[in-house]
Amino acid sequence: MGKSDAPAAGTHALLRFTPLLTLVAISTPTHAAEEDGNVWLGQFVTLNTSDKVFVRLEAQERFTNDSQRLGQLLLRSLVAYRLSEGASIGAGYAFVLTDPEGPVKLKEHRYYQELALRLVDEEGVTLDSRTRLEQRTFEGREGTAWRLRQFVQLRIPVSENNKLSFYTEPFFGLDEGPGQRAGLSVWRNFAGVTIPLAKGVELVPGYLNQRVWRDGPDRIDHTANVNLFMTF
Repeated sequence: MGKSDAPAAGTHALLRFTPLLTLVAISTPTHAAEEDGNVWLGQFVTLNTSDKVFVRLEAQERFTNDSQRLGQLLLRSLVAYRLSEGASIGAGYAFVLTDPEGPVKLKEHRYYQELALRLVDEEGVTLDSRTRLEQRTFEGREGTAWRLRQFVQLRIPVSENNKLSFYTEPFFGLDEGPGQRAGLSVWRNFAGVTIPLAKGVELVPGYLNQRVWRDGPDRIDHTANVNLFMTF
């Protein structure tokens, strides 16, 4: 396929995946909720230690309350093994410091396992799935909360160097544990564009919508999300 064919292939793929994108757009219920404007920054580094093993390190800074303060800091690591070109399994640890306005800070230690699969890879279009199982513990609180997250990402070329990027990720509490409710608790939907900066370095800015189900009014976050990905 020639380089000039990329936008045409991307348009064809966009039409093909329109039902999926429509589902993402309507997936969040519209009943009353508190709303907030956020800025989320993320830095992700993938280190290929061998053909089969890689390490991923990441930091995320989430500015809340109309983006005026650092409401959450997340530091996460993963060690993973490639089962094949399009599949990997891994396990990792995350430290999450949450500083909501009013309540006390929460320090979370999160352990997790994940399975990543590439479902589609043709004409520059990719569709990826990541299933993550988390065990969440909080300092000062007893017990362990179990949560399942299902991430699906679609990327479609729109030029020689850029792709549209869409993803959806619902979070399901598997039990009523510390720091979470059982059932569907969070749903994130993202739309953005990839911007290559150098070999193995990519910037992905976009809009992220997050709905959080709570015992009181739900919360909706309208988020300017900018992620930097580096692979070595």
